[in-house]
Amino acid sequence: MHTFLFLCSLLLCNSLTLAAQRKIQQLRDEEEESPAQVRTPQTLSRGLNCLPAPFLQCRFSKKPLMVIHHLEECPYSQALRKAFASSPEIQQMAQEDFIMLNLVHSSSDDNMAPDGHYVPRILFVDPSMTVRADLTGKYWNRMYTYEPQDISTCE
Repeated sequence: MHTFLFLCSLLLCNSLTLAAQRKIQQLRDEEEESPAQVRTPQTLSRGLNCLPAPFLQCRFSKKPLMVIHHLEECPYSQALRKAFASSPEIQQMAQEDFIMLNLVHSSSDDNMAPDGHYVPRILFVDPSMTVRADLTGKYWNRMYTYEPQDISTCE
């Protein structure tokens, strides 16, 4: 089962990468025709060089990116995952309204950890590649952490 999921994920990443490369080529062709340039912010791409496809998909689809930082052995991450999986509203919103990026390993990019490298944390990145500081949880010292009981506020 894990092998099947891994192969499906790999196939999805390949498809997204190919689509992103086609879109980049299309943008390059458009840039040659018009002097307007597309500014690519580099703050979020450093440190995530192995995962450019979700960021490109976010940018070109104009959907926000939901970046979920978690660890498989963390009990808080497991509880949050169960709460997400048991909420049909969250599942629908995740599929229709967001580009999802699950990071099981911590990123070395400090821009992806504005207030620390704790787990679980959920960051929302808008299509302009800006981390949304106005979408935070209820804790002042861990602004981007959410707990299972916070799911009702997300729906």
